[in-house]
Amino acid sequence: MSVSLKSLLSTLSARGPHRVLRGNLGIAGQPGVVYTPESGLNLPAVAFAHGWLTSAENYKSLLEHVASWGFVVAAPDTERGPIPSHLDLAADLLTTLDIVSKVRLGDGTISVHPDRLALAGHGMGAGVAVIAGAQRRVGAVAALYPAPTAPAAENIAPQLDIPALILAGTELDSVNSNARDLATAWAGPSILRRVDGASNNGIVEGRRLFAALGAGRYEHKTERTTRALLTGYLLNTLLGEKTYAPFADPDAEIPHSTVVDPTAEVEVETPKLSIGTVAKLIKG
Repeated sequence: MSVSLKSLLSTLSARGPHRVLRGNLGIAGQPGVVYTPESGLNLPAVAFAHGWLTSAENYKSLLEHVASWGFVVAAPDTERGPIPSHLDLAADLLTTLDIVSKVRLGDGTISVHPDRLALAGHGMGAGVAVIAGAQRRVGAVAALYPAPTAPAAENIAPQLDIPALILAGTELDSVNSNARDLATAWAGPSILRRVDGASNNGIVEGRRLFAALGAGRYEHKTERTTRALLTGYLLNTLLGEKTYAPFADPDAEIPHSTVVDPTAEVEVETPKLSIGTVAKLIKG
């Protein structure tokens, strides 16, 4: 099984069989971008929300990749400032989903199936996808390296009985990640996976604020693993493709990631003190 999963992961890490077209959502009144296969009717669709201080353009490779596997993928490009409204971005995410699911795309040869919809996002955008999911029932939610939002996504999660994929990095239990709380609170079937060696902002492309200080740098390995896990999960959850069932299986051991039990007790490492340090503390 591990060999076949390794092969599947490698396959999904590469671009899919579809040529990808790019469009401008602004034509329909919503700032943002949309990526589609060259043609296809009744396609599945994903509306994606960006993270803090980023834009839809910072996820170009990820969005194009999912589209190359037969999905319509659209991302609003609003609330990009330092004090964004998560509720407003959630509203824009739902508007984006409405546009791609109710309007013929391209030259009229591309359409979306109304029952094959998903919400996804990164960082604060992951929480935004949860907020939007409470207002519109979809087939699945994908929360990539979720960060805290207002309102708190983990307070909304008990309302959602739909499937969810939650990805986290090595900073799983940091103040900037609410992945564990989100997975614990989720009412429906959910999977919490920790991606090996991933930072919370590793999938963000291009220059970002603070990158010069060594924070928030793009990680190709993280993005490669993330796009494979996300694509496999959506292929199985939205389209029912059995080949990719392991990506929606909480018991599957997929390379470069580890399933985390969100309810398990978190071990806190106790700092080790040298004999010299202890002696100094005793002396006062």
